[in-house]
Amino acid sequence: MNVLENIYQNSKTVSDYVSGYFTHLKEIIDRVDPAAVSQLIELMFKARDEGKNIFFVGNGGSAATASHFANDIAIGTRSPGSPFRAISLTDNNSVMTAIGNDFGFENIFVKQLEAIFCDGDLIVAISASGNSPNVIKAIEYAKKRNGITIGITGFDGGKLNKCVDYAVHVPTEKGEYGPVEDIHMIFDHIIGTYLMYASRAKE
Repeated sequence: MNVLENIYQNSKTVSDYVSGYFTHLKEIIDRVDPAAVSQLIELMFKARDEGKNIFFVGNGGSAATASHFANDIAIGTRSPGSPFRAISLTDNNSVMTAIGNDFGFENIFVKQLEAIFCDGDLIVAISASGNSPNVIKAIEYAKKRNGITIGITGFDGGKLNKCVDYAVHVPTEKGEYGPVEDIHMIFDHIIGTYLMYASRAKE
């Protein structure tokens, strides 16, 4: 029985389950290393200052998180004079389905990177399991191009934690997609708001 199922089984009311879920999230957040999130912020400033692109990739719920990250960092930071060049590779259905059909789903990100990735760009791979083949291939390609690689993971970190330059890990039991993805979105809002306020302070 996983943690959420156990919370459900021990809840007498809907409110009990909601409270239990919140408590579980708090416990997981306490296990996250704040320094790892801080480091990601510093890397994004460095990418901006060097005129590099910041790419985001992920599958399923993590694809939505990748899109949200790109929106909040490229647009939400409100810094057009010194922009963060954030791009999600999960947003073009025509491109992804064409690559998936012609080259296989495991290549939907790497084929896009082959067209637009420049040496030294930054790539953020978001994956709860850390084991998605298309995400791993994207990281491997970026490393060949001297890219800066970051993994945002859950569970035990999987293969992704072992092959990236920097990891922001949410340690949970395997299969806890909901809590992991919840906290990944918290990372997005922490990073996005800090970049916005810091950019505004420099104006």
